[in-house]
Amino acid sequence: MNMPLDRCRLVLITPDIKDISALEDTVSSALRGGDVASVIIPQRDLNEHEFQDMTSVLVPIIQKAGAAALVAGDTRVMGRCKADGIHVIGNVDDLYDAVERFSPEKIVGGGNAKDRHSSLSMGDTQPDYLFFGKLDGDIKSEPHPKNIKLGQWWSEFVEIPCIVMGGTDIESALEIANVGCDFLALNLAIFSKPTESAIKVAEINALLDEKAPRFETN
Repeated sequence: MNMPLDRCRLVLITPDIKDISALEDTVSSALRGGDVASVIIPQRDLNEHEFQDMTSVLVPIIQKAGAAALVAGDTRVMGRCKADGIHVIGNVDDLYDAVERFSPEKIVGGGNAKDRHSSLSMGDTQPDYLFFGKLDGDIKSEPHPKNIKLGQWWSEFVEIPCIVMGGTDIESALEIANVGCDFLALNLAIFSKPTESAIKVAEINALLDEKAPRFETN
């Protein structure tokens, strides 16, 4: 999760496309659209074998584009596919275990933080990032207000980077950037029309380049 830019960066959540070839084309196209910090690959309803087959195709594509490939939930698939890290979908104990096992060789982050107390408990495990929202939580045009508030509070008081889940409208990217979050995650805003995924990534980067606040640098 390197941060060469001085403003909020985009994280992609891979779409729920069962056909691996179609998914490969869609993700590849999106990555050609501009800067993407990382791509999180959820398992959803796939079994382990299916998930590994899909991930083994996506990881090299993501890495070749200069983004970090993060596997959601399955550390065995992460290792077999040589992904860059794991997105923990469990509780604070699961996050602590993943940090102990895989950091700093792999990127380790997670979510399921419902409030400030649980966020701080997860932060105490020293992950590489904390995720506010659900991986498939973009069910409205705007981000969930609770995630925005948590992301703003976290960014003001904690050095560990955070990712906030956006909405289905690309303008939601700016709403997240404006409260100081390091990263914003998008799924349907990019992939609802797969043939336009590169265009959407380009539009979001242009929007952030023009209007997102800049981080202070030492």
